[in-house]
Amino acid sequence: MTSLDGLAPAAALFHSLADPVRLSIVQRLVYGEARVVDLTRELGLAQSTVSKHLACLRGCKLVDYRAEGRQSFYFIAAPDLLDLLRSAERLLAATDRAVDLCPSMH
Repeated sequence: MTSLDGLAPAAALFHSLADPVRLSIVQRLVYGEARVVDLTRELGLAQSTVSKHLACLRGCKLVDYRAEGRQSFYFIAAPDLLDLLRSAERLLAATDRAVDLCPSMH
């Protein structure tokens, strides 16, 4: 059995994806790289909000960027994240999205 301390990295991973803004950024990047300006326009968010959440995702090494001139193009840095998202979608479907109704989660 894993100790609570041993579970901290996994908890931090799920916490990093628990924010709807960060999850929307990740979901958008699944379709290809994007600049901050692209993300702000497509997701309807402020530039400061997108930048803050990208910094969090970069800190977790889930997202990275490549520079091209003065522009930065963000992309999914951990391909296994795509598998995790697909698994989450299957789990949500299998549980009939019961997590939405889970009173202890709200």
